[in-house]
Amino acid sequence: MAGTGIRPARTAGVRAGTGVGAGAGVRAEGGVRARAAVLVLIAAVLVTGCGGQRADGSKGADGSDGKGGGVRVDAPRTPSATPSTPATPAAPTPPPTPPTPPGQTSSPDPKLPPPLVSMDIAHAVEGGGRSVNITIDDGPDPTWTPKILKILRDNGARATFCMIGPQAEAHPDLVKRVVADGHRLCDHTVTHNTSMDHRSKAYQKDQILVAAGQITRASGGVKPLYYRAPGGAFTPYSRQIAASAGMRPLGWNVDSKDYEEPGVHAITHLVKHELGNGPTILFHDGGGDRGQTAAALRKLLPWLRHHGYGFGFPVR
Repeated sequence: MAGTGIRPARTAGVRAGTGVGAGAGVRAEGGVRARAAVLVLIAAVLVTGCGGQRADGSKGADGSDGKGGGVRVDAPRTPSATPSTPATPAAPTPPPTPPTPPGQTSSPDPKLPPPLVSMDIAHAVEGGGRSVNITIDDGPDPTWTPKILKILRDNGARATFCMIGPQAEAHPDLVKRVVADGHRLCDHTVTHNTSMDHRSKAYQKDQILVAAGQITRASGGVKPLYYRAPGGAFTPYSRQIAASAGMRPLGWNVDSKDYEEPGVHAITHLVKHELGNGPTILFHDGGGDRGQTAAALRKLLPWLRHHGYGFGFPVR
């Protein structure tokens, strides 16, 4: 070894400080720095991928706010101890407005009950044709109503009896006889006030509906189908109140004036002369002596039949 001139210790020192040894040291240091750079790059990618805010303050690629990652899982909420306010119930749907009766020209007041039948004043004959409407007012009367019922029966005639409520209540047997003979009932109020069109609405309503109840009870449940205002004292209000109770307002075309007791000839002559005005004829079985009325009907009914007239009821 000594003869070679090579000193192992120095050779090792040269390798450690220069040449190969120095290169290895440089490579080792470079490798550390490279690994550190890679780690920094990976960390940056991970931060960006987890939604961290960028330097400009914008959100990460996943649109998160950077505070909880791309997907946020909310903790389950504890139900509130305060009871929730109950929902306000929906308002009830108003009932549909009944259709306007066919042919009605009057305009109902929407604030009042709607009419069930036409509130126009009736004059025509139901079903049309060559017929008349015999109408008998102010009864029933224990003396005259039975006589007039017999005259009507003898001539095959039908009529509409417009009754005063208390009169019907006092003579239910007569009301039932009228119905049994095939005639119709009509409401003629409680007190027969010919000025009721100047009275309050409450008064008019009471006059109409109270009388209707009295007549219905006296008949055994048969309701009046018409309402005739005393003296024709109708108002739009009274007509709608009657129609809302199912009673058609009833007028007349021919007034026989029998209540004036002008004589049998005068009554028959007037009716024949004015028959061209329309088919509804007004007579009376109550309110006084109706002997002239009965006698006039004995003459008029056969005359009407002879001239081709039938006997019907007013339109509804």
